[in-house]
Amino acid sequence: MVEKGTDGRLVIGTKRYSSWSMRGWLAVHLAGLQVEEEIIPLAGGGKTAAIKAVTPAGLVPYLEHRGARVWESLAICEYCAELAPALWPEDRVLRALLRSAASEMHAGFRGLRMAMPMNLGRDFAGRGGTPDALADIARIETVWAQCLDASGGPFLHGAAMGVADAMYAPVVARLITYAPALSARGKAYVQAVRAHPLVTRWYDEAAQEPQDWLLPHYEAGPAA
Repeated sequence: MVEKGTDGRLVIGTKRYSSWSMRGWLAVHLAGLQVEEEIIPLAGGGKTAAIKAVTPAGLVPYLEHRGARVWESLAICEYCAELAPALWPEDRVLRALLRSAASEMHAGFRGLRMAMPMNLGRDFAGRGGTPDALADIARIETVWAQCLDASGGPFLHGAAMGVADAMYAPVVARLITYAPALSARGKAYVQAVRAHPLVTRWYDEAAQEPQDWLLPHYEAGPAA
């Protein structure tokens, strides 16, 4: 049931943990879509029955908006950019670069994802630094530098956040939690994203989630 006065709903998982939900949520809010937000607490390990019951792919995020049904974070970002074209730059060359960066994030960096799960409420500094994760971080810093060189920063898209920034925002969250060594430029980008009002709002709302949504395995974190 969609709340009266909205144009649809966005189904997401626990904000403390759900990196893919964060991407879709940021895109929806950057585009200014008026949707009801439905949060389903994660059970961990892809076993959340309530999510499987209400979303086409059994995953979050999932967007319903004015008759459209959109799943997968990057598809939601692209849909939002159709309604808010400024989420991609007008310049064809810069747009191609940022699209490539966003797609690389969507498809890759498994080493980082597995070694450093997103947890916005913990400090796991110095943990999770596997060779694969560190190689992914090095590649991510290279991608960021290319985008920042082309756009002028402080965001990958330039003066304002766009789709590529939304796709990398959970990476920023991981880097804050696990605190691996970063270049000065990488640190500046992390700080810019963390300070964005929508990212701050996501963090604040994650901190207000019920204690019984916490998952012991996630809270233990990777081995020190």
